[in-house]
Amino acid sequence: MRKTLLRPWTKIRLVAVLTAAGLIATTGTALADTGADRKVVQEALDQIIASGGSLGVQARVTDGHQRFTARSGKAELGSNRPVPENGRFRVGSITKTFVSTVLLQLSGEGKVVLDTPVVRYLPGLIDNRITVRQILQHTSGLYDYTNALPLDPDQFEQIRYKHWTPQELLKISTDKPLDFDPGTRWSYSNTNYVVAGLLVEKLTGRPYEKAVEHRILKPLRLDDTEIPGDNVDIRGPHAHGYVTVAGKPNDITRINPSVAWAAGEMISTTRDLDTFGVALASGKLLKPAQQQEISRTTAVSPDYGLGLQVQTLPCGSKVWGHGGGIPGYSSQLLTTPDTKKRLELSVTSAPTEGDPNEGFRKLLTEVFC
Repeated sequence: MRKTLLRPWTKIRLVAVLTAAGLIATTGTALADTGADRKVVQEALDQIIASGGSLGVQARVTDGHQRFTARSGKAELGSNRPVPENGRFRVGSITKTFVSTVLLQLSGEGKVVLDTPVVRYLPGLIDNRITVRQILQHTSGLYDYTNALPLDPDQFEQIRYKHWTPQELLKISTDKPLDFDPGTRWSYSNTNYVVAGLLVEKLTGRPYEKAVEHRILKPLRLDDTEIPGDNVDIRGPHAHGYVTVAGKPNDITRINPSVAWAAGEMISTTRDLDTFGVALASGKLLKPAQQQEISRTTAVSPDYGLGLQVQTLPCGSKVWGHGGGIPGYSSQLLTTPDTKKRLELSVTSAPTEGDPNEGFRKLLTEVFC
């Protein structure tokens, strides 16, 4: 249901699992809430690994006053080293929620109007009908530039360490016609958040990563979260992800994430994502008007606000958050609006095929239902 950055490696499409496993619905029979069982969570993670396609997984679970971490699998091929519980990982499209939050802060300061065309702030950049809101909500119609990249593992080796500018990424999209008239449909496009990053830079007069650091990372003391730019490494403890290239396992951990830029380049931990999710859901980062905007959906975009997924499970639990995928890593940030139930997850890919849906179904049901 939801595309994530660099889809060919997103073997674990966590948000898609919500639908594929039958967990997304607008109505359903409520289940009795007995709290998350650590043993069941562990069984679910073990099942994800046993199903193939995933080398390692780490999770952070909060259910009321109960908080714990769990893990399964290995951190690296050829080693029995477990996945570090405090491991850092590429969060992919969860980056979008950080960028959207900054733009909504700027909206609250009167520096940008959501229903104003983007070209008022960035003349000539894109179709003059596309508004700031449509960029943030994926209703712009902009062609997703990742669809034109050589993303199959064998082909990606050619561009794995290439530096990309946001202008290069945007040109890939604007050389194509719009997928649909702005505002008439919803379609996930990473190009939208390249535009969002450029908007942040125009409105703040600084690189978008500096704006995110100044407005979110430093105030929340997210010391293990970074926007790496051209740095191909993941600093500190981390698990490795793998793909198959020329019939052999290939460590895909080191890449130049500028190919994702403001659409998905960030690195974080489950602890930092949890801190961010709580701050966002509890209104600590946005003024009341913008807090309402970030979670406001429409008939065209029924389960996506402004850089925030808004969904209801059959058991009646509403969840907010975002998923992410980038070579080697799949991730998820989910919280109930009252922050009482939360899940942060990172999965590293293995050079094998598998179907993790049942494991994810078990995990999500245990945490939220």
